[in-house]
Parts: sequence; structure tokens; C-alpha cells
Amino acid sequence: MDSSLDGCDVELRELQRLEGHTDRVWSLSWAPPLAGSPPMLASCSGDKSVRIWQQTPSGVWDCKAVLDETHTRTVRSCAWSPSGKMLATASFDATTAIWERVGSDFDCVATLEGHENEVKSVAWSASGMLLATCGRDKSVWIWEVQPGNEFECVSVLQGHTQDVKMVQWHPSADVLVSVSYDNSIKVWAEDGDSDDWHCIQTLGESCCGHSSTVWALSFNSTGDRMVTCSDDLTLKIWDTSDNPSQTSSGRCGSWKHLCTLSGYHDRTVFSVHWSSTGIIASGAADDAIRLFIENKDSSIDGPSYKLLLKKEKAHDMDVNSVQWNPKEPELLASASDDGTIKIWRLSGISS
Repeated sequence: MDSSLDGCDVELRELQRLEGHTDRVWSLSWAPPLAGSPPMLASCSGDKSVRIWQQTPSGVWDCKAVLDETHTRTVRSCAWSPSGKMLATASFDATTAIWERVGSDFDCVATLEGHENEVKSVAWSASGMLLATCGRDKSVWIWEVQPGNEFECVSVLQGHTQDVKMVQWHPSADVLVSVSYDNSIKVWAEDGDSDDWHCIQTLGESCCGHSSTVWALSFNSTGDRMVTCSDDLTLKIWDTSDNPSQTSSGRCGSWKHLCTLSGYHDRTVFSVHWSSTGIIASGAADDAIRLFIENKDSSIDGPSYKLLLKKEKAHDMDVNSVQWNPKEPELLASASDDGTIKIWRLSGISS
């Protein structure tokens, strides 16, 4: 049963369980909504494959494609380009594959090589012209999309001292954020004069940052806040009132710690995602999903966030990924070590 705050009638209802992967499911990505095309979801797994799921007219989700002939090890991350025509997949085999969507088929049109070992995350910029990857080799790579499905590495960013777990682009600016096993969050931007990419801000423990591995981050829709989650069992909300690509004179730059959500998960928080309507979902090693919302009543002490809903035993094992649908923000997908993906519908939220 869901337990929610304020006695309100909020429910997260399981619509469907998607089965097919034969190992843990690491990551999910909703395809950008395309006119006339039904909703589509990509998933990737320790079984070395990527699966493409599509909603049928009756509302049921079916597996439409299995991409299993390219990667030779775990596929850790998948991400659709903003146009929805390309899918990037990052693997422990040290490569990132680029798939082109042609009708209902997917062709591997490029393989990006350069990382020394496992690639942990891949992300497209809002313009679709840049791609970022990161990995266990402690580096972040920025690739420029060239005509003819060519990808040129324009920068290798060395700044983290450990495995880089995730990269994510700002929703409107060419600003990249990475999070790492070194407990830090780094913000990267291009130097306007030299075209070199560099770290403009590091959010570490001295900036009210995390005290253990940072696993994931997500921006809100306007890009003036981000949320991070960690092995320290907390979620942290960060705020920028300045241009996110500005280097500020302060020691911690333009992103500032807003609040910390603690006591809601009792094991590592692996995934966090901010919906277009402002609801934060988190998934953790306690097999649970939590939903948070801004607390509009607490403006005296500045903005804060409160628990909206607890979904215990959302999966039988660790929840590795939670992703809100971009077009239908009440739809949530989750992926787990139990090998399944679940589609949920959130109801009872007053707009």
C-alpha cells in the first residue's frame, strides 16, 4: 500500500511489469514524443542488450526490438537524442554505440571508442549537437555530432579522482554536470574565448555536498535547480539564481545547496529524476521508490521539499532507475536488479 502525506489520496499504481531482460536492468530512457508515434521506452541491462518497448493502441507495452549484437558486456546507460531519431548506449565494453531509428528498425551507425574501460553514462545536450560520456577511467568525454553520423571527441575532462557515475546536460545551456565515486559533483562549461571545456564548479562536502558516492542527478524543467542522490542515503537540492555557466567568485560557484532530504531511504539511493511538473522520484537499494514535492508552506526558512509518497517493495530487488515520461508526466518507469521494468501511474495530485 502507498503511504502518502497529509492524508491526501495520492497513489502510485503499477500498470504493467515488462519482462524480457535476463539480468539486472540498469537504465531507462523515454523517447522524446514524436507526432503520430506511440510512446517508446529504451532499457539496458547486464544481459548486454537494449530493449525498445512501445505502447500499443490498447495501452499495453510490448517489446518492439532487442539490440543485442553490438555490445559484448553490460549496457549501463541509454539515452535518446532530442529529435528521438538516435539512441546512444554506453557499455562496460568501453564503447558507446549510436543507433539510428529507421521506421521500426534500429541500425548501429557509429561506435565511439576512447574510454579505457567501463563507460557508465551517456547523455545528449539539449541541442542534440553534443554528446557526453563518462566512465571508470575517471574521465568525462565530450563529443561533437558531425554530419554523416560522425562523432568527434572535442574534449577529455580530467578532474574527478574516481569512477564517474553519471553525466547530465543542463536543459537549455551547454553546461554539463558529472557525479562521481569521489563524492563530488562537477559543473563543466566551454570557455568562450578558447573553446576549451573546463570545470567551473566543484560541489564537494565543504559546499554542503555528499559524504559518499554520488550516483545520479537530475535538473528541474527550467534548469535553475538540480537534485543529486548518493550512497550517503540522502538527496540534495541545489539552486542557481545566476547563469549556470558563470564561474562565480564564491568558493562554491553559482550552484548553492538548498536543502538535504534525509531519512527517507535506508540504503544507497541510485536514481533520481525530476518530472516536468516538479515531482522528484527516487529509487534505491531498499527496493523502494519515494516521491517528493516542494513544500509551498515553508517559505519562511527558504524553499524546502517534503515527502509526497512512499512505495515500499516497488521491486523485489534494488531500484536502479526511475524516469518520468516527458509527455505524460504522471507516468513513471522504474528498472531493477530483479530484471524487470515497471510502468506506474501517479494519481491524486492536485495541479
